[in-house]
Amino acid sequence: MGRLDGKIAVVTGANSGIGLAAAKRFVAEGAHVYITGRRQAELEKAAAEIGGAVTPVQGDVSRLADLDRLFETVRTGHGHIDVLFANAGGGQVEPLGQITEGSFDLTFGTNVKGVVFTVQKALPLMRSGGSIILTGSTTGVMGTPAFSIYSATKAAVRNLARSWALDLKGTGIRVNVLSPGATATPGLDGVAQAAGGGTMLYDALIAQTPAGRIADPAEIAAVALFLASADSAVMTGSEIFADGGMAQV
Repeated sequence: MGRLDGKIAVVTGANSGIGLAAAKRFVAEGAHVYITGRRQAELEKAAAEIGGAVTPVQGDVSRLADLDRLFETVRTGHGHIDVLFANAGGGQVEPLGQITEGSFDLTFGTNVKGVVFTVQKALPLMRSGGSIILTGSTTGVMGTPAFSIYSATKAAVRNLARSWALDLKGTGIRVNVLSPGATATPGLDGVAQAAGGGTMLYDALIAQTPAGRIADPAEIAAVALFLASADSAVMTGSEIFADGGMAQV
């Protein structure tokens, strides 16, 4: 028996990294998983890697029409959602004085607008007992040089969960934040390259982390499974840090 047997899950930003790892784990635990990503070829590759009960739906979470198409596909296919993992996100390295309007709009559009409307449009399909998971970050509670806009979006995500836990009171639907630390993903690789390449960023992150290493996406997916399953039924409005202690000490 899997911990998500018979459940229907949606994972956004599942082309790679944490989203892909979570989708794999959810399927392995018995769920049928709908995955989204902006790039069709990478999405199809991810679906093939996941195998089994997975349905890919190409789309950009910052585009409301794409979200409508995603949830119409879910409604037609299964009629409801048990687990929503609003994971899609990203950011760019830009110190104060070099922040551009384009990068600001892109980061807030994906990380905040995308989360808001992903959750809002999924809500009519969710039933009592459903779990909403939002991807946060250690940057939401820490100062981060040259990464302030991304950090601000993750602070916003944390407060959205607090407020939505109150909005959802009495529905049986819970919402929590999963905040990873440094994790070996293509997204982190991109940030490292923008910061000058090489191992400098990785070395700095490892030095800041009491666990003394970078997390594997599968380790973050294990925490997502806990939040998705009935094991965390008493939790809502909470934030779990899977960060090797980075933001804790």
